[in-house]
Amino acid sequence: MNSKLTRFRAYQLGTEGSSYSYCANGHFSLVEARLTELSRITLTQEMFECGVEVIDVLHITSWDQDHCNFSELEVLFDLVNPLSIECPGCEPKTENGLKCQRFIKNYKASREGTNRAVHVKSITPDYIRNLGKADVYGFNNVILNPFFLDEECSNNNSTIKLFRNGSFNVLSLGDVECSKISSRLRRSPILQKETDIMILSHHGADNGFTNQRLIANTKPSLAICASNYDNKFDHPRDEVRNILKKNKVPLLTTKTGDIVIQSVNEEESYFEAYNFISNTTKINSLNIYQSKKSKILSHNADTIRDSYKPKKRYPK
Repeated sequence: MNSKLTRFRAYQLGTEGSSYSYCANGHFSLVEARLTELSRITLTQEMFECGVEVIDVLHITSWDQDHCNFSELEVLFDLVNPLSIECPGCEPKTENGLKCQRFIKNYKASREGTNRAVHVKSITPDYIRNLGKADVYGFNNVILNPFFLDEECSNNNSTIKLFRNGSFNVLSLGDVECSKISSRLRRSPILQKETDIMILSHHGADNGFTNQRLIANTKPSLAICASNYDNKFDHPRDEVRNILKKNKVPLLTTKTGDIVIQSVNEEESYFEAYNFISNTTKINSLNIYQSKKSKILSHNADTIRDSYKPKKRYPK
Protein backbone atom coordinates (compact mmCIF):
# COMPACT_ATOMS: atom_id res chain seq x y z
CA MET A 1 0.00 0.00 0.00
CA ASN A 2 1.38 3.39 -1.01
CA SER A 3 1.87 5.95 1.73
CA LYS A 4 -0.93 8.52 1.52
CA LEU A 5 -1.16 11.08 4.31
CA THR A 6 -4.91 11.41 4.87
CA ARG A 7 -7.09 13.67 7.03
CA PHE A 8 -10.84 13.96 7.55
CA ARG A 9 -12.62 16.63 9.56
CA ALA A 10 -16.22 17.12 10.63
CA TYR A 11 -16.85 20.76 11.50
CA GLN A 12 -18.96 22.07 14.33
CA LEU A 13 -21.09 24.81 12.79
CA GLY A 14 -22.85 26.13 15.87
CA THR A 15 -26.10 25.81 13.96
CA GLU A 16 -27.99 23.11 12.06
CA GLY A 17 -26.24 21.63 9.04
CA SER A 18 -23.16 19.73 7.93
CA SER A 19 -19.62 20.40 6.79
CA TYR A 20 -16.78 17.92 6.26
CA SER A 21 -13.42 17.78 4.53
CA TYR A 22 -11.27 14.93 3.23
CA CYS A 23 -7.67 15.44 2.17
CA ALA A 24 -5.27 12.84 0.75
CA ASN A 25 -1.75 13.71 -0.42
CA GLY A 26 -2.65 17.37 -0.74
CA HIS A 27 -5.89 16.82 -2.71
CA PHE A 28 -8.57 18.56 -0.66
CA SER A 29 -12.33 17.93 -0.93
CA LEU A 30 -14.92 19.94 1.00
CA VAL A 31 -18.30 18.28 1.53
CA GLU A 32 -21.25 20.72 1.69
CA ALA A 33 -21.28 24.46 0.97
CA ARG A 34 -21.47 25.73 4.53
CA LEU A 35 -19.37 28.26 6.42
CA THR A 36 -20.19 29.82 9.79
CA GLU A 37 -18.14 32.07 12.05
CA LEU A 38 -17.24 28.99 14.06
CA SER A 39 -16.26 26.75 11.15
CA ARG A 40 -14.36 29.40 9.21
CA ILE A 41 -11.57 29.36 11.79
CA THR A 42 -11.23 25.57 11.79
CA LEU A 43 -11.56 25.23 7.99
CA THR A 44 -8.74 27.75 7.54
CA GLN A 45 -6.68 25.78 10.06
CA GLU A 46 -7.45 22.48 8.30
CA MET A 47 -6.37 23.81 4.89
CA PHE A 48 -3.13 25.00 6.48
CA GLU A 49 -2.58 21.57 8.09
CA CYS A 50 -3.07 19.94 4.68
CA GLY A 51 -0.78 22.44 2.93
CA VAL A 52 -3.39 23.81 0.48
CA GLU A 53 -4.51 27.33 -0.38
CA VAL A 54 -7.40 26.29 -2.66
CA ILE A 55 -9.53 23.17 -2.67
CA ASP A 56 -9.81 20.63 -5.47
CA VAL A 57 -13.48 19.72 -5.09
CA LEU A 58 -16.54 21.22 -3.43
CA HIS A 59 -19.01 18.33 -3.16
CA ILE A 60 -22.62 19.35 -2.40
CA THR A 61 -25.02 16.53 -1.52
CA SER A 62 -28.29 18.53 -1.45
CA TRP A 63 -29.75 21.95 -2.33
CA ASP A 64 -31.31 22.14 1.15
CA GLN A 65 -30.16 25.14 3.19
CA ASP A 66 -28.41 23.03 5.83
CA HIS A 67 -26.15 21.64 3.08
CA CYS A 68 -25.81 24.65 0.77
CA ASN A 69 -26.57 28.07 2.28
CA PHE A 70 -26.75 30.96 -0.18
CA SER A 71 -25.97 33.58 2.47
CA GLU A 72 -22.62 31.88 3.14
CA LEU A 73 -21.50 31.12 -0.43
CA GLU A 74 -19.63 34.31 -1.29
CA VAL A 75 -17.43 34.19 1.80
CA LEU A 76 -16.92 30.44 1.41
CA PHE A 77 -15.86 30.67 -2.24
CA ASP A 78 -13.50 33.57 -1.50
CA LEU A 79 -11.86 31.38 1.13
CA VAL A 80 -11.55 28.05 -0.68
CA ASN A 81 -11.64 28.95 -4.43
CA PRO A 82 -12.82 25.50 -5.60
CA LEU A 83 -11.36 24.13 -8.84
CA SER A 84 -14.27 21.73 -9.31
CA ILE A 85 -17.85 21.72 -7.99
CA GLU A 86 -20.09 18.66 -7.79
CA CYS A 87 -23.76 19.68 -7.56
CA PRO A 88 -26.97 17.73 -6.96
CA GLY A 89 -28.50 16.48 -10.20
CA CYS A 90 -32.06 17.52 -9.29
CA GLU A 91 -33.55 20.95 -9.78
CA PRO A 92 -33.82 23.03 -6.58
CA LYS A 93 -37.32 23.42 -5.15
CA THR A 94 -36.59 26.31 -2.79
CA GLU A 95 -35.54 29.92 -3.27
CA ASN A 96 -32.32 29.20 -1.38
CA GLY A 97 -31.51 26.31 -3.73
CA LEU A 98 -32.24 28.35 -6.86
CA LYS A 99 -30.00 31.19 -5.62
CA CYS A 100 -27.20 28.71 -4.87
CA GLN A 101 -27.52 27.19 -8.34
CA ARG A 102 -27.32 30.64 -10.00
CA PHE A 103 -24.37 31.66 -7.83
CA ILE A 104 -22.40 28.57 -8.90
CA LYS A 105 -23.29 29.15 -12.56
CA ASN A 106 -22.09 32.77 -12.34
CA TYR A 107 -18.95 31.73 -10.45
CA LYS A 108 -18.06 29.30 -13.25
CA ALA A 109 -18.74 31.93 -15.93
CA SER A 110 -16.56 34.52 -14.17
CA ARG A 111 -13.53 32.23 -14.47
CA GLU A 112 -13.93 31.12 -18.06
CA GLY A 113 -10.95 32.12 -20.18
CA THR A 114 -8.68 32.44 -17.14
CA ASN A 115 -5.95 30.08 -15.93
CA ARG A 116 -8.29 29.06 -13.09
CA ALA A 117 -11.27 27.74 -14.99
CA VAL A 118 -13.83 25.97 -12.80
CA HIS A 119 -15.44 22.65 -13.69
CA VAL A 120 -19.04 22.12 -12.55
CA LYS A 121 -20.54 18.62 -12.58
CA SER A 122 -24.24 17.95 -12.11
CA ILE A 123 -24.58 14.52 -10.51
CA THR A 124 -27.59 13.24 -12.44
CA PRO A 125 -28.60 9.61 -12.98
CA ASP A 126 -27.24 9.88 -16.55
CA TYR A 127 -23.91 11.15 -15.20
CA ILE A 128 -23.65 8.14 -12.88
CA ARG A 129 -24.65 5.67 -15.61
CA ASN A 130 -21.87 7.01 -17.85
CA LEU A 131 -19.17 6.58 -15.20
CA GLY A 132 -16.68 3.76 -15.66
CA LYS A 133 -16.75 0.76 -13.35
CA ALA A 134 -14.72 1.33 -10.19
CA ASP A 135 -11.74 -0.88 -9.43
CA VAL A 136 -12.65 -2.95 -6.41
CA TYR A 137 -9.48 -2.18 -4.51
CA GLY A 138 -8.37 1.06 -6.11
CA PHE A 139 -7.97 4.63 -4.97
CA ASN A 140 -10.57 6.28 -7.21
CA ASN A 141 -13.54 7.94 -5.53
CA VAL A 142 -16.94 6.38 -6.26
CA ILE A 143 -20.31 8.14 -6.72
CA LEU A 144 -23.26 5.85 -5.97
CA ASN A 145 -26.46 7.91 -6.04
CA PRO A 146 -28.88 9.02 -7.45
CA PHE A 147 -29.73 6.13 -9.79
CA PHE A 148 -33.03 7.89 -10.56
CA LEU A 149 -34.71 11.09 -9.44
CA ASP A 150 -37.36 10.71 -6.76
CA GLU A 151 -40.13 13.27 -7.37
CA GLU A 152 -41.88 12.54 -4.07
CA CYS A 153 -38.90 12.69 -1.69
CA SER A 154 -36.09 15.04 -2.71
CA ASN A 155 -33.87 13.71 0.08
CA ASN A 156 -33.43 10.52 -1.93
CA ASN A 157 -31.78 12.56 -4.70
CA SER A 158 -28.83 13.29 -2.42
CA THR A 159 -25.43 12.47 -3.82
CA ILE A 160 -23.72 9.50 -2.18
CA LYS A 161 -19.94 9.30 -2.51
CA LEU A 162 -17.20 7.04 -1.19
CA PHE A 163 -14.00 9.04 -0.73
CA ARG A 164 -11.27 6.45 -1.16
CA ASN A 165 -8.21 8.16 -2.68
CA GLY A 166 -6.47 8.16 0.70
CA SER A 167 -5.33 5.66 3.30
CA PHE A 168 -8.79 5.30 4.83
CA ASN A 169 -12.20 5.62 3.19
CA VAL A 170 -15.16 7.86 4.10
CA LEU A 171 -18.74 7.18 2.96
CA SER A 172 -20.84 10.36 2.59
CA LEU A 173 -24.60 9.65 2.47
CA GLY A 174 -26.25 13.06 2.28
CA ASP A 175 -29.91 12.99 3.36
CA VAL A 176 -31.10 9.75 1.74
CA GLU A 177 -33.88 8.03 3.65
CA CYS A 178 -35.19 5.27 1.38
CA SER A 179 -34.78 1.69 2.60
CA LYS A 180 -34.51 0.51 -1.04
CA ILE A 181 -31.42 2.67 -1.54
CA SER A 182 -30.06 1.28 1.71
CA SER A 183 -30.67 -2.25 0.41
CA ARG A 184 -28.80 -1.50 -2.83
CA LEU A 185 -25.84 -0.01 -1.02
CA ARG A 186 -25.46 -2.82 1.49
CA ARG A 187 -25.02 -5.28 -1.39
CA SER A 188 -22.12 -3.30 -2.89
CA PRO A 189 -18.85 -5.31 -2.55
CA ILE A 190 -16.84 -2.08 -2.40
CA LEU A 191 -18.89 -0.69 0.49
CA GLN A 192 -18.87 -4.03 2.28
CA LYS A 193 -15.08 -4.32 2.05
CA GLU A 194 -13.90 -0.74 2.23
CA THR A 195 -16.10 1.48 4.41
CA ASP A 196 -13.95 2.75 7.26
CA ILE A 197 -15.98 5.80 8.26
CA MET A 198 -19.70 6.29 7.65
CA ILE A 199 -21.22 9.76 7.80
CA LEU A 200 -24.72 8.97 9.00
CA SER A 201 -27.49 9.82 6.56
CA HIS A 202 -29.73 12.78 7.40
CA HIS A 203 -27.82 13.59 10.59
CA GLY A 204 -28.71 10.22 12.13
CA ALA A 205 -32.46 10.35 11.56
CA ASP A 206 -34.50 7.23 12.19
CA ASN A 207 -36.14 6.96 8.76
CA GLY A 208 -35.44 3.34 7.81
CA PHE A 209 -32.27 3.98 5.85
CA THR A 210 -29.75 3.39 8.65
CA ASN A 211 -30.90 -0.09 9.56
CA GLN A 212 -29.45 -3.28 11.00
CA ARG A 213 -28.64 -4.86 7.63
CA LEU A 214 -26.83 -1.79 6.29
CA ILE A 215 -24.57 -1.51 9.33
CA ALA A 216 -24.00 -5.27 9.63
CA ASN A 217 -23.05 -5.59 5.95
CA THR A 218 -20.78 -2.55 5.67
CA LYS A 219 -19.30 -2.85 9.17
CA PRO A 220 -17.85 0.69 9.38
CA SER A 221 -15.08 1.16 11.92
CA LEU A 222 -16.61 4.47 12.98
CA ALA A 223 -19.83 6.45 12.46
CA ILE A 224 -19.92 10.25 12.26
CA CYS A 225 -22.90 12.52 12.84
CA ALA A 226 -23.08 16.28 12.24
CA SER A 227 -25.47 17.50 14.89
CA ASN A 228 -25.85 20.74 16.78
CA TYR A 229 -25.90 20.24 20.56
CA ASP A 230 -29.47 21.40 21.13
CA ASN A 231 -30.96 20.33 17.80
CA LYS A 232 -34.75 20.05 17.91
CA PHE A 233 -34.81 16.58 16.29
CA ASP A 234 -32.52 15.00 18.90
CA HIS A 235 -30.13 13.69 16.23
CA PRO A 236 -28.71 11.11 16.14
CA ARG A 237 -31.86 9.29 17.21
CA ASP A 238 -31.76 6.59 19.89
CA GLU A 239 -32.92 3.95 17.40
CA VAL A 240 -29.85 4.61 15.24
CA ARG A 241 -27.56 4.73 18.26
CA ASN A 242 -28.85 1.32 19.34
CA ILE A 243 -28.17 -0.21 15.91
CA LEU A 244 -24.61 1.11 16.00
CA LYS A 245 -24.13 -0.14 19.55
CA LYS A 246 -25.47 -3.58 18.67
CA ASN A 247 -22.90 -3.82 15.85
CA LYS A 248 -20.10 -2.39 18.01
CA VAL A 249 -19.66 0.68 15.80
CA PRO A 250 -18.41 3.70 17.79
CA LEU A 251 -20.17 7.01 17.21
CA LEU A 252 -18.69 10.52 17.24
CA THR A 253 -20.79 13.67 16.85
CA THR A 254 -20.02 17.36 16.40
CA LYS A 255 -22.23 18.21 19.38
CA THR A 256 -19.14 18.52 21.57
CA GLY A 257 -16.72 19.88 18.96
CA ASP A 258 -14.90 19.13 15.69
CA ILE A 259 -13.96 15.56 14.82
CA VAL A 260 -10.52 14.99 13.27
CA ILE A 261 -9.35 11.69 11.80
CA GLN A 262 -5.85 11.28 10.39
CA SER A 263 -3.58 8.52 9.18
CA VAL A 264 -0.69 7.54 11.43
CA ASN A 265 2.64 5.69 11.13
CA GLU A 266 4.89 5.43 8.07
CA GLU A 267 2.60 3.22 5.99
CA GLU A 268 -0.55 5.13 6.99
CA SER A 269 -2.28 1.79 7.52
CA TYR A 270 -3.77 3.02 10.81
CA PHE A 271 -5.81 6.11 11.55
CA GLU A 272 -6.61 7.92 14.77
CA ALA A 273 -9.90 9.65 15.49
CA TYR A 274 -10.38 12.33 18.10
CA ASN A 275 -13.17 14.63 19.18
CA PHE A 276 -12.29 18.16 20.33
CA ILE A 277 -14.01 19.99 23.14
CA SER A 278 -15.84 22.93 21.55
CA ASN A 279 -13.74 26.04 20.82
CA THR A 280 -10.61 24.49 22.35
CA THR A 281 -7.67 22.31 21.34
CA LYS A 282 -8.46 19.91 24.19
CA ILE A 283 -9.30 16.38 23.09
CA ASN A 284 -12.44 14.73 24.43
CA SER A 285 -11.68 11.22 23.10
CA LEU A 286 -9.00 9.44 21.07
CA ASN A 287 -9.03 5.99 19.42
CA ILE A 288 -6.91 4.22 16.79
CA TYR A 289 -8.17 1.92 14.01
CA GLN A 290 -6.64 -0.07 11.15
CA SER A 291 -7.94 0.85 7.71
CA LYS A 292 -9.71 -1.89 5.79
CA LYS A 293 -7.78 -0.96 2.67
CA SER A 294 -4.45 -1.77 4.30
CA LYS A 295 -5.73 -5.22 5.28
CA ILE A 296 -6.97 -5.88 1.75
CA LEU A 297 -3.83 -4.71 -0.02
CA SER A 298 -1.59 -6.76 2.26
CA HIS A 299 -2.90 -9.90 0.48
CA ASN A 300 -1.79 -11.22 -2.88
CA ALA A 301 -3.77 -10.35 -6.03
CA ASP A 302 -5.55 -13.74 -6.27
CA THR A 303 -6.79 -13.52 -2.69
CA ILE A 304 -8.05 -9.99 -3.26
CA ARG A 305 -9.94 -10.98 -6.42
CA ASP A 306 -11.51 -13.98 -4.70
CA SER A 307 -12.66 -11.86 -1.75
CA TYR A 308 -14.72 -9.65 -4.08
CA LYS A 309 -16.43 -12.49 -5.96
CA PRO A 310 -20.12 -12.85 -5.10
CA LYS A 311 -20.65 -15.75 -2.70
CA LYS A 312 -22.57 -18.70 -4.16
CA ARG A 313 -25.94 -19.26 -2.59
CA TYR A 314 -27.19 -22.82 -2.25
CA PRO A 315 -30.79 -23.87 -1.54
CA LYS A 316 -31.41 -24.92 2.04
